[in-house]
Amino acid sequence: MNAASTGTPPRAVSALAVADWRRRTAALYAELREATDLHAAHDHWRRTRDELFAHHPASPLMTDDRDEFTGLRVKPYDPAWRFECVIVDAAPERLDVETGTDGVVPFERLGLVEVPGVGSLDVWRLASYGGGVFVPVRDALSRVPGGTYGGGRYLVDTVKGADLGNGRAPGSIVLDFNFAYNPSCAYDPAWACPLAPAGNTVEVEIAVGERYGDGRIVL
Repeated sequence: MNAASTGTPPRAVSALAVADWRRRTAALYAELREATDLHAAHDHWRRTRDELFAHHPASPLMTDDRDEFTGLRVKPYDPAWRFECVIVDAAPERLDVETGTDGVVPFERLGLVEVPGVGSLDVWRLASYGGGVFVPVRDALSRVPGGTYGGGRYLVDTVKGADLGNGRAPGSIVLDFNFAYNPSCAYDPAWACPLAPAGNTVEVEIAVGERYGDGRIVL
């Protein structure tokens, strides 16, 4: 039975699909947090996201791109890019993100983390209903064709369920760049996504995680 036969408005159908996408994402990350074989967990993450992108009604892929989709461009797992970083204090800062769909989305800086060999990254909190911790990153490969998305990738976005958990030290979080992924607006400009600000831009090349441009996925 489809939405038309039940009288369900299209906006409700869309909202329910997005809610289901988030449930599936949260369930996937719950599995990842319990995993002991990180190579296998990373492969499971990649395969699950390929399936969602290809077949889920809330896929961020544009309709025409689904027909040519063969999988996301994800590099093999490299344990050298997994870190447990303590959040340290930083001057309060506010980030107001203009979006076409959700109005102004406010973020507050909670602090920052120092990532060995990468640099510092600001840690943000969504300063509106539901809260949420948010850590994006834009690296030097964002300026290279076939590199990473120009607006940056997401490492942590707890509102969407993308969260690898706390580290072993008090006040620490897991940042595994192998799981860095592109925001939805990388695939369809109809989505409005917070992009990585200056405090989340680094000058090193982060060669792992999801890439962008020509490759396994045809955009």
